[in-house]
Amino acid sequence: MSFFNFKIATSFIAINFIPPTQPPNISSIYSSPHNSSSKLSLRKNHSPKRNSQGSYPASHASHNRLSQQQQQQHPHHIQGSSPERTQSQSQSQQVMFLSEPFVRTALVKGSFKTIVQLPKYVDIGEWIALNVFEFFTNLNQFYGVIAEYVTPDAYPTMNAGRHTDYLWLDANNRQVSLPASQYIDLALTWINNKVTDKHLFPTKDNIPFPPEFLRDVQRIMVQMFRIFAHIYHHHFDKIVHLSLEAHWNSFFAHFISFSKEFTIIDRKEMAPLILLIENFEKQGKIITT
Repeated sequence: MSFFNFKIATSFIAINFIPPTQPPNISSIYSSPHNSSSKLSLRKNHSPKRNSQGSYPASHASHNRLSQQQQQQHPHHIQGSSPERTQSQSQSQQVMFLSEPFVRTALVKGSFKTIVQLPKYVDIGEWIALNVFEFFTNLNQFYGVIAEYVTPDAYPTMNAGRHTDYLWLDANNRQVSLPASQYIDLALTWINNKVTDKHLFPTKDNIPFPPEFLRDVQRIMVQMFRIFAHIYHHHFDKIVHLSLEAHWNSFFAHFISFSKEFTIIDRKEMAPLILLIENFEKQGKIITT
């Protein structure tokens, strides 16, 4: 059976931002790891123009150990917020998501091992495609809840703490530094174009997945991880304010468990959240083997 025979809608639905005083409907964000009726919900009002920056994410993060030449090519211009203040906020967020009781808060007790394993008689391509689509849909909805806070002035670069900056590959194949909001919008648009590509994600029976399917899945998952990392490092307090930390932690544990099950994301790419991942592994939320 083809992946899109799950009757996934391919039209965009604009997300209505939910004010922080009113927690969103939990079932619409992360109700079930196997929900197959979710719809794409990319925020049209905040989507970048097609001719803005390129349409492809850079394949590697830009770390502090970049050469001086690379740093000169991609200087960071901080506006509206000093580097010291941004770093301080990120440090406080990290302390928060790694501290009690938040680090142990979850919807699901135990691990996601049995949930992410390939079911019998199910094609591995179909299984990976379904889960990738679900991860994208749920992450897109979560981001819609906090997107109004991700302004260019507050977050002039896309980063996951002071040690990791993420760069975008523009149309001229150059790595450029973008505000977090623009980077995330471009990433979500790029992912949406991939998961709705009927060649990459076949919609009819008896059409095989193309050779580049697993390569593009890896790139999609890496981009989603970067959005997870940015939100954990800069917006976890907003997740807590909305009483969504249990849903968010379980969603992330599910995402990492699936990635580990099928060896999708390299562990070095997980460096910005490795302490949280190791903590979840110790708790048994994520199986280490």
